[in-house]
Amino acid sequence: MSKAKTNAMRVLDKKMIPYNVITYDSQDGKIDGISVTNKIGKDPQSVYKTLVTQGNSGNIYVFVIPVESELDLKKAAQATGEKNIALVPMTDIQKLTGYIRGGCSPIGMKKLYPTFIDSSASQLEHIVVSGGKIGVLIELSVEALQNVTEAALQEVVKKQ
Repeated sequence: MSKAKTNAMRVLDKKMIPYNVITYDSQDGKIDGISVTNKIGKDPQSVYKTLVTQGNSGNIYVFVIPVESELDLKKAAQATGEKNIALVPMTDIQKLTGYIRGGCSPIGMKKLYPTFIDSSASQLEHIVVSGGKIGVLIELSVEALQNVTEAALQEVVKKQ
């Protein structure tokens, strides 16, 4: 595993926000949230994935939700004030964020997009999100993630 800093880590370092780096082996190709959670031995309730969406206005929005959950597009649209919202095609993720699928961190994207963290995170002390590269995760306080991404806590996932 390379010890190179990702853009997300550089942003956190610059703002002097404490975080822990968690690495996992991705050579088996299993980089989905559930597989990664099992690899790192963390409670799936504390591991969140980053989803990039676009509203009909053309605006880009970022949602950070538990890996086991599914984004509720109606709730997401309400949170953003859009009529409709859709996931951005995988092929557009890198040009919009600077990150690739499986390594898309909500921290340090090319632009600071309006970001929403599912309200379930308010129950957590620490949250685990992508570190900006496949095989690298970052664990930090929910409050720090909110501050660095200027995110709102909002209920945006489908009820299980």
